[in-house]
Amino acid sequence: MLLLLSISYKWLAGIFLQPQAILVLGGALEREVFAAEFAKEHPNLPIWVSSGSNPEYSEWVFSEAGIAADRLHLDYQAVDTVTNFTTLVKEFKSRGINSIYLITSDYHMRRASVIGEIVLGSQGIDFKPVAVVSDRSPESINKAIRDGARAVLWVVTGQTGDSLAHWLSKEQN
Repeated sequence: MLLLLSISYKWLAGIFLQPQAILVLGGALEREVFAAEFAKEHPNLPIWVSSGSNPEYSEWVFSEAGIAADRLHLDYQAVDTVTNFTTLVKEFKSRGINSIYLITSDYHMRRASVIGEIVLGSQGIDFKPVAVVSDRSPESINKAIRDGARAVLWVVTGQTGDSLAHWLSKEQN
């Protein structure tokens, strides 16, 4: 019963909470271009780009879209999808942000959502996924499971296991 109430609360909160920021996961230039256009539709929201393209390009893309520079936060701490979340979640929490738009490619959204549910959810932060359409197939479920486990590891220990993830990636190739 408690689990059902928890799930119901999360679902209802997701409907009624209005995002207070935009988070763009780096890794594909089209995500930043899409995010700049999306940000025009949400003129009061600050934008974080996590380990995206070089600062000059990112600043240019958002400037060309008419986005004020003071809305844009470029962060280059992340080395992978898990750390896209773990390096920024405390920043969001400290600013009182409890809901965000999450922008990434459609093929990447399953993994990003799994990680977001765990990392952001552990801090009481909700997200609304916004997928950038591509012609790529979705990533394997194994990546989502692996990075979901790493996200749980971060919640429990504060460590992401990123060196282990890089080692496992090499072993799979």
